Amino acid sequence: MRDGTSVRLCTGKELRHTDVVKNVGEQTGSGGVRASVMPSFAADGHGERSTRARVARLILEHGPITASALGERVGLTPAAVRRHLDALLVEGMIEVRRVRPQGGRGRGRPAKWFAITDAGRSAFVHAYDDLAGAALRFLAEKAGPGAVAEFARRQVAELERRYHPVVRAAPPQHRVRALAEALSADGYAAAAGRSPRAGGEQLCQHHCPVAHVAAEFPQLCEAETEAFSRLLGTPVQRLATIAHGDGICTTHVSPRDLRAAAGHDTATHTDDEESGRTSL
Repeated sequence: MRDGTSVRLCTGKELRHTDVVKNVGEQTGSGGVRASVMPSFAADGHGERSTRARVARLILEHGPITASALGERVGLTPAAVRRHLDALLVEGMIEVRRVRPQGGRGRGRPAKWFAITDAGRSAFVHAYDDLAGAALRFLAEKAGPGAVAEFARRQVAELERRYHPVVRAAPPQHRVRALAEALSADGYAAAAGRSPRAGGEQLCQHHCPVAHVAAEFPQLCEAETEAFSRLLGTPVQRLATIAHGDGICTTHVSPRDLRAAAGHDTATHTDDEESGRTSL
């Protein structure tokens, strides 16, 4: 979801948002399950609901986050931020996590940090999940798992085509960040940062528009990982995925691989120049 009015698939094609969201089961007193509809974050572009959707997306992208930090990002008064946070808490879209101040040795009241819940994340899930899952199950049944993998690679190929000039225009040491920015523009809420593993880099995606489908068909995640490797010009390793129940899709790139990519690009550029001189 980019602006609350449309959603973008990995292919770059858009579907108009229908304001339909997944139902979640609510336990009844008799032990049965009653369907309840989660609030939609597809805002109409103005009003309270639109602002609340912005607050929810900021928590999704930057959470856990404090109320004061949210107010600064959205430009709201503390009272206005509290009103939206209270509403999201009641709806079950976010939760409170308490963290004690650093160096306080347990003194003072723990600070409140707000994080997205599974229900909140699901509110960003698109209404075509069930249809897409049924279509892929039909494809697997009729043509086998290999056909699903080929379909996934073909879908990701368009994403790779669009991202390639943007990522390759960046210096090798900045390509992870360039890829994160391109993904964020398509609604993946991505960020690049240092990795705790041997000082490398990590690409983190806080939102996945096909997470529920990918949970059943991991070929979608595998095709995306392969595309990231080609775009960055180096092997990458997928450490975690939202589809498998992790909070964030995390992809690791080591600094050694980035340096190798830089050397490869330099060698390729030199070869091209030599070829040009020969042709002259």
